[in-house]
Amino acid sequence: MPQSIQDLREQRTKAAKSARELLDQHPGDKWGEEQDTQYNNLIGEIDNLDAQIDRQQKLLDREAEEKHRVEDRAGRDGISTDEATALKQKESEIFRAWMQGGVEGLNAEQREHVQAMRQKMLENAMSTGTGSEGGYLAPDQFSGELLKALKEFGGMREASRVIQTASGVAINWPTTDATSEEGEIVGENAQVTTGETSFGTLPHGTYKFSSKSIALPFELLQDSEIDLEAYVRELLQERLGRITNRMFTTGSGTGQPHGIVTSSASGKIAPTGRVDSATYDDLVDLEHSVDPAYRRSGNVGYMFHDMTLRELKKLKDGDGRPLWVPGVAVSEPDTLNGYRYTINQHMAQLGAGNKPILFGDFAKYIIRDVMQVQFFRMTDSKYTEKGQVGFLAFMRSGGRLMDVGGAVKHFQNADS
Repeated sequence: MPQSIQDLREQRTKAAKSARELLDQHPGDKWGEEQDTQYNNLIGEIDNLDAQIDRQQKLLDREAEEKHRVEDRAGRDGISTDEATALKQKESEIFRAWMQGGVEGLNAEQREHVQAMRQKMLENAMSTGTGSEGGYLAPDQFSGELLKALKEFGGMREASRVIQTASGVAINWPTTDATSEEGEIVGENAQVTTGETSFGTLPHGTYKFSSKSIALPFELLQDSEIDLEAYVRELLQERLGRITNRMFTTGSGTGQPHGIVTSSASGKIAPTGRVDSATYDDLVDLEHSVDPAYRRSGNVGYMFHDMTLRELKKLKDGDGRPLWVPGVAVSEPDTLNGYRYTINQHMAQLGAGNKPILFGDFAKYIIRDVMQVQFFRMTDSKYTEKGQVGFLAFMRSGGRLMDVGGAVKHFQNADS
């Protein structure tokens, strides 16, 4: 019988406490090979439990989000949650019918409901499309669930500040360097000096991302056992999640978003000869290259690839004890040298000339999504001749590090 998420968390807490106690009870020369072996065994157990917990938590989060959307709609439309649930089910059925047969696949009642949805969206200036077939047919929850699920792909949406706007016009975002601001001493009855904050601006634009076309065979569309909506949404999540995360990480800023690695300042460059490693001293130097004004933020931490984490877990402090420490409580994150971290698979790994580690206040990176996702059904000859129907989604999104004071800095390996 599968273990409950609570049982798994209790096991993880027990293992994490044992690891912490091992570290606390063996400072300095008390840490040896025996303690290293015990610690590594505990970390292996924690990693296995984390994977199981993560899988169950995603299911619970999805159920909670669906319940929240139903309650939100009930409150917004002044109806009961039962009525909101029934409407959600009805719109999912309409959406499936449209995916299977297009507009012609809808009955009169379904078409009337779609027309009412379209009119309401237009009135709220929240249309999901431009009037093309399918542009208005995606249920409300489809776009919302898709955007929320993008957080699972890569790490940027997990660490950054994410906002949503109704349009995609460029915004001139205000910037200031808070590390250079200070007050003054004034004498009795003396005039204070004007201390206007010097604001600059950086343009924050959006870009149109495509899922690339998804071709589904007629047989799959006609199979009533397949949850078409979930199947297509998962494909869109993977494709749009990966491309946007990659752009938010390493985008050049020319015809694409300014990636956080591209925008970050240099915090520490490894000396010649160290092309594929990072040391404890490197991490300390990188941390202190970021002003304390940013280090005090609740969003400060590290970002790196999972394979980089594997190497960093092997680092020891001055007493020979591991820098990686597991969180004990459910809400307590694992830490590296005392700071939380985010895994981003689009970060470069340790290697010659690479920038594999970021440190700083990641809330200064702003991701902006334009509501909502456009979704289209295509039945032209290139699909029909192959017995397929095509689906395509577009979303508009942008990202940029909105800071001029060095809130995020990188560690760079030597070129040779």
